[in-house]
Amino acid sequence: MDSLTQIALGASVSAICVSAQDKRRAALLGAVLGTLPDLDVLISYADPIDNFIKHRGFSHSLLVLIPLSILIWFLGKKLSNRVASDPYPWLASITLALVTHPILDAHTVYGTQLFWPLDNPPSMWATIFIIDPAYTLPLVIIALAAIIAPRWKATQKTLAIGLILSSSYLSWSWIGKSLVTQKLASLIELNEINSQKYFIVPTPFNTLLWRIVAMTPQGYYEGFYSIRKPSNPINFRFIGIDPNAQAIALNIDAYKKLNWFSHGFLKTEIINNQLIVSDLRMGIEPDYVFRFVIGDRKNEKWHAIVPLKAGSRYDRSRLGEIFKMI
Repeated sequence: MDSLTQIALGASVSAICVSAQDKRRAALLGAVLGTLPDLDVLISYADPIDNFIKHRGFSHSLLVLIPLSILIWFLGKKLSNRVASDPYPWLASITLALVTHPILDAHTVYGTQLFWPLDNPPSMWATIFIIDPAYTLPLVIIALAAIIAPRWKATQKTLAIGLILSSSYLSWSWIGKSLVTQKLASLIELNEINSQKYFIVPTPFNTLLWRIVAMTPQGYYEGFYSIRKPSNPINFRFIGIDPNAQAIALNIDAYKKLNWFSHGFLKTEIINNQLIVSDLRMGIEPDYVFRFVIGDRKNEKWHAIVPLKAGSRYDRSRLGEIFKMI
């Protein structure tokens, strides 16, 4: 999720765990810890693809963050009388501020390596868009309440209500996705869509309109389904994949990395003698946020190159189309 959401979530879950006299301190510490995992973006790896797939890696692993929370708590007990005098609420405060970050990130389609260094594909539950005001707004309000009025008698209740509202919305996102999954499953059973591999993701800033991509050996289908109009059919369009480009890409290490990270939801194409790979999960055909050049053709032969960013083709003006479909 976006940084504002993670800061507000960290501050809120941290503040609710401690007494009134410690709420402001806990909220401020939680805001810092809530954004700490995303500082991995400051690390520069070998190439843009490594930067892409290693974000939300070790810094988002529960196997790293849980021991780190215990270490921070132990140091807090040594350095702060407040933590030492009320240790277990502070342990909960610190731990929740850290671990809720990757768990929330796993609800997006980008992918989060919750159990790094295990070689599992990133978790991508894809129930919520990376920015969703309906989820974020309650968290921002209660985080500010904990910082501005920590001793107000209704602050604890306000924190509880805000967390219940945001968590309820997140729970709704699972229900919304299950409704779309059921609709798609009926189409697959009727052989209207010949695919066993697909992903479903909400469109920007909402959980009412969902994008569906279903893969086949020849290409993929893209369609949209609005929960507000459940009786409407899903109108799919088919996009073919260049088999020549696909065959070339299969022998390139950079493609193998992307294939693992994206769960195989990739589009490969040849443009101006360059082999370009796009992550189908983030964008709308033909505009994708993450595109990389992984090979070029010289003297009629293809060569792998150090990956380059191909540049985002995401057209923000298409948001209007999305709101009309909703």
